[in-house]
Amino acid sequence: MRLILLGPPGAGKGTQSARLVNKYGIPQLSTGDMLRAAVAAGTPIGRAAKAVMDSGSLVSDDIVLGIIAERIEQPDAAKGFILDGFPRTVKQAEGLDKLLADKHLSLDAVIELKVNEAELLGRIEKRVKDTLAAGGTVRADDNAEAFKIRLDAYREMTAPVSAYYAGRGELKAVDGMAPIETVSAAIDHALAAGQRV
Repeated sequence: MRLILLGPPGAGKGTQSARLVNKYGIPQLSTGDMLRAAVAAGTPIGRAAKAVMDSGSLVSDDIVLGIIAERIEQPDAAKGFILDGFPRTVKQAEGLDKLLADKHLSLDAVIELKVNEAELLGRIEKRVKDTLAAGGTVRADDNAEAFKIRLDAYREMTAPVSAYYAGRGELKAVDGMAPIETVSAAIDHALAAGQRV
């Protein structure tokens, strides 16, 4: 099972990824985690990434795709993987298509968690209030202003990725505002409907 989960920050991708990891026994691949692991392992692509990061620059699409190419060769990804947070741009989606084709692999599904942005903002504000009321600490970027910035960036850069996959007939939309169990069931249904025989 090779799939991409799309959706804006706070849509529940992390929650659904964790469930799919347990259900299918496949890893969730986070580009940030993979970059750090490649740097720590000192692989050639990891050394290239480290040089770029040490200079304060953003890692190029080629380096990120190289790290994904290395990562999906690992034994735990033999049965598949979940990409969450990648691709972020249409250029990255095209690069991923080429990478998979070169390895004679394809995606089983691209699932987008659709959300109502105003309600999502309300959820974030409520979570912050609840955390503070319980005496907890709120992350610096877990506030309405920071969330709006992340949402704008998502809309500008990543939303076209949805259109890219929709244009290819690969996108399956799920109501991300439904209760967690309902979202899970809708994802399961979308995956079952799209599985190859």
